[in-house]
Amino acid sequence: MSDRVALITGAGGEMGRLLLPALRDRGIEVVALDLADAPQDLGSLYREWVKMNILDTEGVTSLIKRHRPAYVFHLAAILSSHAERDYELAHQVNVEGTLQLFRICQHEAGQTVRFLFPSSIAVYGLPTVEEKEEQGALKEWQWTTPAGMYGCNKLYCELVGTYLSLRKPQPEKHPIDFRAIRFPGLISAVTLPTGGTTDFAPEMIHAAAQHKPYACFVREDSRLPFMTMPDAVEALIQLAETDAEKLSRRAFNIKGFSCSAGEIRDRVLAHYPDAEISFDPLPQKQAIVDSWPADIDDSRARRDWGFAPRHGLDEALADYLMPALRTRYAGQEV
Repeated sequence: MSDRVALITGAGGEMGRLLLPALRDRGIEVVALDLADAPQDLGSLYREWVKMNILDTEGVTSLIKRHRPAYVFHLAAILSSHAERDYELAHQVNVEGTLQLFRICQHEAGQTVRFLFPSSIAVYGLPTVEEKEEQGALKEWQWTTPAGMYGCNKLYCELVGTYLSLRKPQPEKHPIDFRAIRFPGLISAVTLPTGGTTDFAPEMIHAAAQHKPYACFVREDSRLPFMTMPDAVEALIQLAETDAEKLSRRAFNIKGFSCSAGEIRDRVLAHYPDAEISFDPLPQKQAIVDSWPADIDDSRARRDWGFAPRHGLDEALADYLMPALRTRYAGQEV
């Protein structure tokens, strides 16, 4: 066993690609699991990369027995839009895959595992747009009545992970030290969006940087919390390194800023005046976004483990996104 080894599931995704180097910078060796082969640019950042389905019980058990990780960052998931199209697959991956990983860690890790779980604002479910506007910034225990399958999956896993953390395990099992972050919409300059319902924000920004027209799939007044991917990754690691005694709960809200789709459009146009951005709401996605909070209260994360994002909306665009995207898409036009 090792207190400086972390397993990342879904390591090739948007968050995993930034989490790998961030953990290595802290002296933590990484064992990576993903459905895809290892990207060539990540070759020096991991101890082992295994191409494997998270539902492969025998393979995951063997991996954990070999490396005995002290940390598990369980990023593998079916995201919100895909979950609505195939709720059975979403349940298998998001719920059964997570419960299986809990069991394997308890039996095979050889120590207490700090289990980091990226949850989502999808765990919330407000009944009307009017109620959403009236409620303002939600605390962690308010309106946890998700309207979509993804939110149902995430909330259930939060509850089970919290239960396992608070319950004394049987003698043959090791404890699970579960910590979840309810991420808002995430915006990355490094990777492209992959099917989340909040992806209208990064899709809009990436399209403008490529001089491509973009039709936003929610209304202009649709308001949600967001944050940049670097702030999200830093938050995961910061929570992972916090002593359990300092945590007043097991699932935390965090955010960088809250804004509407129209406000993002206006900021993008300030950087790309010729960008073609329109609004063409898709009813199913719009209904899900309308059920999610316009803002969240992250005061517990700030108090318990010192969460402090670097990027507000203006900083996210000017200091993080625009420099990287101008380099990435230099010369690309349609």
